[in-house]
Amino acid sequence: MNKTPDILCIGSVLWDVIGRSASHMRAGSDVPGRITRLPGGVAMNIAMTLVRFGLTPALLTAIGRDPAGDELLAEAADMGMITDHAYRSDDLPTDIYMAVEGANGLIAAIADAHSLEAAGDKILRPLADGLLGSADAPWEGPVALDGNLTTELLREIARSPLFARSDLRVAPASPGKAERLLALRDHATATLYVNLEEAGILCQQDFASSAEAAAALVARGTHRALVTDGGKSASDAVAGSVITQTPPAVLVTRVTGAGDTFMAAHIAAERGGADRDAALNRALQAAATYVSGETPL
Repeated sequence: MNKTPDILCIGSVLWDVIGRSASHMRAGSDVPGRITRLPGGVAMNIAMTLVRFGLTPALLTAIGRDPAGDELLAEAADMGMITDHAYRSDDLPTDIYMAVEGANGLIAAIADAHSLEAAGDKILRPLADGLLGSADAPWEGPVALDGNLTTELLREIARSPLFARSDLRVAPASPGKAERLLALRDHATATLYVNLEEAGILCQQDFASSAEAAAALVARGTHRALVTDGGKSASDAVAGSVITQTPPAVLVTRVTGAGDTFMAAHIAAERGGADRDAALNRALQAAATYVSGETPL
């Protein structure tokens, strides 16, 4: 595929294995439900939503040279993503994520992203070798970056000339990895997309609202922060300005991937010329549609 990408999605592309039940669950629950396997990972989830909004993302990730990897990249290409720049490893298997969800939300999840972490900066080679950019002529478009990358690699990205002109959009993989984003908190162009818990981890304090959390992140050096608080609120903060909106009320049927959908819809809206208020509204509508079980458009 020779088409120039609209945006780079850097990070985890893997298989999601999700077990869902309509029952409330707790540790040790054994209930009926459905188990599905579908393309996932933060970078893939963002890319899939970007495609639905008419953008062409390129995937920069690590994929094993195994049947699971071949099938995964084939599905990505069929969806309209550029897969030519993915790092393929002969020694590392394709990563996988497993989660269990009940009527009361996410019960437990395990992310086996060891191959992505082991690949390290090999996934960034197209940004340095002239395919997508170089140190002298860095990529100038948007980049969706996920927090499954190691702290070491995130620190490298933070100081790398390869990202000096990019519009860097960053999301953590989970609250357990939120502290990794400290490496990018002071980046001159980075926008952080986090939930209330993750914002609290980054600032080492508890917040009562998304607006308070977003403002605190900016006060601590973040270029821009978008903070979500479930069905309560979402806020977008830059220096001197915080806007807050309330998400639509919907019946929640799934949660895995909701944050990625919010981030992708927000990026797509701004790429389409929407102002901050309109982009936040579009992102909240898309996330609400997603968690209700429908496909956001």
